[in-house]
Amino acid sequence: MKEINWSEFEQVELRVGTIIEASDFPEARKPAYKLVVDFGKEIGKRKSSAQITHHYNKEELIGQQVVGVVNFPSKQIGPFISECLITGFYDEEGHVVLAVPHKSVRNGAKLL
Repeated sequence: MKEINWSEFEQVELRVGTIIEASDFPEARKPAYKLVVDFGKEIGKRKSSAQITHHYNKEELIGQQVVGVVNFPSKQIGPFISECLITGFYDEEGHVVLAVPHKSVRNGAKLL
């Protein structure tokens, strides 16, 4: 594991947002959803592709708060441009479990 210093960590913009749209992404190589996440007034709405279909259905994702990296450059994923990285953890079977706040916080709040 590479050790980083505090100033390097401070450069990563980990923010809370609320999923406002979730749709199928049939063109993805691995099963995924296309998400639209509202990160509040300062950052706005960002699109992301997330391989979370094993544990989540589209309907339950709407309104769910998530933690995302919002200062990566956009990334082309097939015909889709991802504008942020939604964070999560791999379970024992290699499926993604979302990293989420335990209680509701304002969209755009920065992870400390």
